[in-house]
Amino acid sequence: MSSANRNFLKFGSAIVVILIALGYLAYTGVQESKSYYVTIKELHGMGDGAYSKRLRVAGNVQPGSIHRSGTVVNFILVENDQLLNVVYNGTEPPPDTFKDNAQALAEGNFGRDNVFYAKQIQAKCASKYAPQQNGASPEKKVTQLQDGPSHVSN
Repeated sequence: MSSANRNFLKFGSAIVVILIALGYLAYTGVQESKSYYVTIKELHGMGDGAYSKRLRVAGNVQPGSIHRSGTVVNFILVENDQLLNVVYNGTEPPPDTFKDNAQALAEGNFGRDNVFYAKQIQAKCASKYAPQQNGASPEKKVTQLQDGPSHVSN
């Protein structure tokens, strides 16, 4: 076998090994980051399949259910007539919009003790994004400059 063929085989096998390693890393990265969105009712009906998957569950925070203890936050999500106890122990504090009656999305794992252990939570306060009431829009004032055009200001 010539020297050129040996070099070609060395580089070819190195490239194949690198491509296989990159493929494996991409596959495992996708598997670790994927999560399934389920409703609270679906979660309760999943059986043993709920314990092994990374899940996302949404609902409204039940008023009076938020209890903070250091970095751990316990609360209850409500969706229609379904309740779900949630324990959040993430690396970041809950968002400012995380309050009673806020819409929340918890991502984590469901435990065999029927508690959802969230690693991430997101919250949206519906009233903050609601449209303004009639007559509450900002008024525009028109001022006239001497010998000049009209200007509109808020």
